Amino acid sequence: MPKYLTAALYKFVSLPEYETLQAPILAACKIHHIKGTLLLAEEGINGTIAGLPDDIHQILSYLRTNPLFAGKFADLEHKESFADEHPFYRMKVKLKKEIVTLGVPGVSPTKKVGTYVKPEDWNALISDPDVVLIDTRNDYEVDIGTFKGAIDPKTTTFREFPEYVAKNFDKTKHKKVAMFCTGGIRCEKASSYMLDQGFDEVFHLQGGILKYLETVPEEQSMWEGECFVFDQRVAVKHNLEVGEFDQCYACRHPLSPAEMKSEQYVAGVSCPHCYDKVSEEKRTRLLERQKQVALAKQRGETHIGEKQK
Repeated sequence: MPKYLTAALYKFVSLPEYETLQAPILAACKIHHIKGTLLLAEEGINGTIAGLPDDIHQILSYLRTNPLFAGKFADLEHKESFADEHPFYRMKVKLKKEIVTLGVPGVSPTKKVGTYVKPEDWNALISDPDVVLIDTRNDYEVDIGTFKGAIDPKTTTFREFPEYVAKNFDKTKHKKVAMFCTGGIRCEKASSYMLDQGFDEVFHLQGGILKYLETVPEEQSMWEGECFVFDQRVAVKHNLEVGEFDQCYACRHPLSPAEMKSEQYVAGVSCPHCYDKVSEEKRTRLLERQKQVALAKQRGETHIGEKQK
């Protein structure tokens, strides 16, 4: 059985004291040998962490029950998956203005949010011909998998989403809008934004794609492809099994097995998405880094930038 448990979590909640929580959360994670990244902002918490199952469960219990958090994380939800190797190299707790950056002041799911749709009810909703289905993730994530019939806004950051909505949607014509993202956090905030813009019926997938892939049987699924994740697994499939994609170290774009056979792919240096965009200076630097990775392998060590298998 895989050794390491990964927990993806987030919660929108008022945290005016978020800066004071950084040190104790980091200390607790280190005590339990947890690695990953957690973001703290005035609007809540977001992140993915991994470790041995008992340690992960203890950290989650700490967040939910410790008096330091005054019960604000008591109903904190998380999604679990397992990996044979640790998917992270270090533990970071970062302070941010937003736990997911939309860049529009005043938008808050704690004040206004769309209708949550459970994974088991999602297929019926998106099969409705009156529903406009939007993938709120970045373009490189959509490239490797999405729901059948979903619109790809082709955004490179979440900050571009408001402009995309303004140019492409009309609240008087688009009466029903459904949105989804990896874990639920983007579409939760996006739904709040669209309600602020006057859209009447706004829905979003509760728990995101990850919960859908974990919950809905593959034979009933309307998901096509794999789901990009922000750790060393790169992508997951149904039942949250590790997918077939790797990732280019130079541009961070996910790579299919076919793309890794391309002449334009050089491990750790370039891929079909960036081979003509990498400067000579950067190429030289990446080649040196790849050399260090190879030397570390010969010594039986793990280079800090190396993807673990």
